[in-house]
Amino acid sequence: MQAPGHVRSAAIPRALFVYSLLYGGLAVLAGVLGTKLASLGTWPLLGELAVESGIFAFLLLVVMSSAVAELYGQATANRLVRFGFIPLIVSMVLLTLVIRVVPPAPFWSDQDAFARLLGQGARMQFAGLISYGVSQTLNVYLFARLAGGRGKLLMVRAWIASLLSQVVDTILFITISFYGVVDQVSGDLVPIGAIMQGQIISKLILSTIMVPPFIWLFVRMGRRLDS
Repeated sequence: MQAPGHVRSAAIPRALFVYSLLYGGLAVLAGVLGTKLASLGTWPLLGELAVESGIFAFLLLVVMSSAVAELYGQATANRLVRFGFIPLIVSMVLLTLVIRVVPPAPFWSDQDAFARLLGQGARMQFAGLISYGVSQTLNVYLFARLAGGRGKLLMVRAWIASLLSQVVDTILFITISFYGVVDQVSGDLVPIGAIMQGQIISKLILSTIMVPPFIWLFVRMGRRLDS
């Protein structure tokens, strides 16, 4: 018999608990990694490609939200995406406070480098939140709807959904961040079309390489954790 006042808590599947923790950490890490531009090498017809390093963490977010949709349904995956705003916003606020409000120690001389690498303006922070929410929600929707949903063509659905969501993410983030911005060196408007083109091509290549094997792995690991 239950003791008075005792509330029975609903059990959370083990894989969902683990993936939720990992998802929140990677959501924060994606912004930190994004300060480094990584080379993808030189490709035939495409030339040299580069991408911001946050894409590696972001693609894992895509994989995990898709894996959660496969294991627990679209509604649960959408909740995961929405809860992802919490660590994102908290990390943005803390970084802003540490950079702009908390004074550096007198003997510490790396404040300018720290602020340059990790500090983002309000416009870019807003762009990151919008592009994250829209692209991740779109990824979950497409993954859950393509080919009739759960259990069918797992890797193909994940691949197509990631390709389309990455295109949308890039368009939103670069447009909101740089539309109307003038290059301080040349005095011309920042060429957002050229930036988008290179980023989209790079992200599509990485999506093709990373997403199909990782979605298979995360779904398989999730089922083992829950068994």
